[in-house]
Amino acid sequence: MAGDLLRMEIVDEHGVFAVRQAGRHVAAAVGLDHQDQVRVATALSEAGRQLYASAGRVSVVFRLDRGGRPGLEVELDLGRARPDRPPEALDAAARLMTLVEEDRTGDRDRVRLRKDLPSGAAPLADEDVAALRVRLRRLRPAPALEELRTQNAELLAALEELRNLNAELETTNHGVMALYNEISEELEETNSGVVALHADLEEKSDQLRRAVEVKNRFWANISHELRTPVNGIIGLSRLLLDPAADPVTPEQRQQIILIGETGGTLLALVNELLDMARAEQGRLEPRPAPVNVPALLTHLAELMGPMAEQAGLTLSVDVSRAPPVIVTDPEMLSRILRNLVGNGLKFTAEGEVRLTAGATPRHTEFVVTDTGAGIPPGEQERVFEEFYRAPGGTARGTGLGLPYARHLAAALGGELFLESAEGEGTTVTLRLPPYRPLAELGLGHVLIVDDDDATRRLLRGLVEEAAERVSEAADGRVALAAVAADPPGLILLDLRMPEVDGVDVLAGLPPEPPVVLVTSADVAASDDPRLDRAGAVLAKDRIGPETLADAVRTALAGETPGLRGTGGPA
Repeated sequence: MAGDLLRMEIVDEHGVFAVRQAGRHVAAAVGLDHQDQVRVATALSEAGRQLYASAGRVSVVFRLDRGGRPGLEVELDLGRARPDRPPEALDAAARLMTLVEEDRTGDRDRVRLRKDLPSGAAPLADEDVAALRVRLRRLRPAPALEELRTQNAELLAALEELRNLNAELETTNHGVMALYNEISEELEETNSGVVALHADLEEKSDQLRRAVEVKNRFWANISHELRTPVNGIIGLSRLLLDPAADPVTPEQRQQIILIGETGGTLLALVNELLDMARAEQGRLEPRPAPVNVPALLTHLAELMGPMAEQAGLTLSVDVSRAPPVIVTDPEMLSRILRNLVGNGLKFTAEGEVRLTAGATPRHTEFVVTDTGAGIPPGEQERVFEEFYRAPGGTARGTGLGLPYARHLAAALGGELFLESAEGEGTTVTLRLPPYRPLAELGLGHVLIVDDDDATRRLLRGLVEEAAERVSEAADGRVALAAVAADPPGLILLDLRMPEVDGVDVLAGLPPEPPVVLVTSADVAASDDPRLDRAGAVLAKDRIGPETLADAVRTALAGETPGLRGTGGPA
C-alpha cells in the first residue's frame, strides 16, 4: 500500500528548486543510494520545470509504496488537462526513473514517477514511516545558490566517476585487445594445423585408395594366374587315382589324396579372393529373378547331403514356413546359403546342422543353426573380417567365407549376422527384403510410357488387376502432357524413345510420382544426374510379375534412390 510522505506545490522557479531538494532528501530517507538520490532529484527538477512551464502550477506528492516491490513514487498533478504540454517534457525523467506514467483521463493531467528500492532494502515499519513523514515536513528549502552548489558538487562527482569508469574501460579494452590478439594467433596456428592435417589426410587417402586398387588388381590377377596350375594339380591327382592308371601303394594313394584336397582348398581360396575383389570394387551386380524357395532349399539339401554324411552329421532343411517365391539373385542367394551350411558342417563335430526359411511383413529370413563348439563373444564380429579365423578351431578354412557372404547379402539389399554361445553352437541369419505381389501394393493411377506397343500391352497386363486405373503414352511429349493434366501415382517409363526420350521426361517431371525405368539401356553405365529421379530400374528382358512387383515396391518406398533399382540391365 502507498502512504503519502510529503506534499508540495510548484508555483514559481523557486518551487522547482524546492522539489529537487525534497526529492533528494526523500530518496535518502527511504534507503536509495547516492546515485539514485541524484537521479531522483534530477528527474524531478527536469519534469517539474517542464510541467510548471506548461501549467503554471503543479501539485507534487511523495509516496512510499510498500507493496510487492517497494518503491518511491512521486505524483505531479497539473490540474486540468494540458493538450499543449510538449511530448518531450518527460524524456529525461524516463531515462532516470524506473517508471514514468502519464494519466490524462477526464479533465485531469497527472504524471507519476517511480523509483524501485534496492531488492535487499529493509522494509519500513509503520512507526518508521510516520517518523519519516514528520521529519520531511520540517524541511525548509535551501537558497537557490546553495542548491546550485549542491548540483555542481553532484556534477563534479558524476564527472569524476565517469573519468574512473573511462579509465577502467580503457584498461578493460587493452585486456580485451590483448586477449583478442592472443586468440587470433591461436586460431591462425590452429587453422594452419588443420590445413596441414587436411592435406596430410588427403595424401593418406590417396595412398590408401591406390593401395586398395593395387590390392584388388593383385587379387584379380593372381587369382586368374593361379587357377590354371591349381586346376592342373587337381586334374593330375585325379588321373593318378584313376583305376585305369598304374597302381600305387597305399602310402602313395594317401599322399595323392592329400595333394588333391590341398589343391581343392587352394582353388576355393582363389575363387573367393576373386569374388572378394569384385565385391570390394562394387562389381557384384545382382540379377534379380523369381526364386522358388522350397525348390532351392531342397536342391541345396541334396547338394550338401553327402558332405554331411561324410562328417557323420545330420543336415535338416525345413521349408514348412518358407515363402513360395521371392525376387532376388538366385546364384548369390545359393552361394550365401552354401557357404553358411558348409561352415556349419565344417565346424560341427557332432549333432546336426539345420536350415530353415520363413517370411514376415518386413523381411524374408534364412537361418542356419549348428551344434558346434560356438564362438566366444569377443570373436563373433571378428569372424566377418577377411582372413580371420576364430582360435581353437580344428577345421580348415580360408577366413573369407563369412566376409564374402556378408558382401553378397549387402549386394542383395539384406543383412547377415550371427549369434553364438560357447559349447551350444552358432546361429547365422540372412535377412532379405520381402516380396509383395503387385496386388498388395495398393496402386492407384499407373501411367505406362513406351513407344513399343508390345511392351505397353505386357506391362498393362501385369498391373491392370493391381491398379485402380491404367493409362498409356507412346512418346515423351504425350507423357509430360498426361502427367500435367492427370497426375499419376506411379510411372513405368522407357528411356529409348524418339524425339522426347525418357531422360527428358525425367527432367520435366514434378517430384511427386515415383518412377520405375523399364528399359534395355545400360543405366548403371550412365553418369547423367537426371537419371537419379528414377526410384528403380527393371531390365526389359526380365519383365515378370515378381520382378515388376519388386521394382514397384522399391520405387514406392523410396528405399534406394537413383539407379539402385531392381533388375538392372543384363
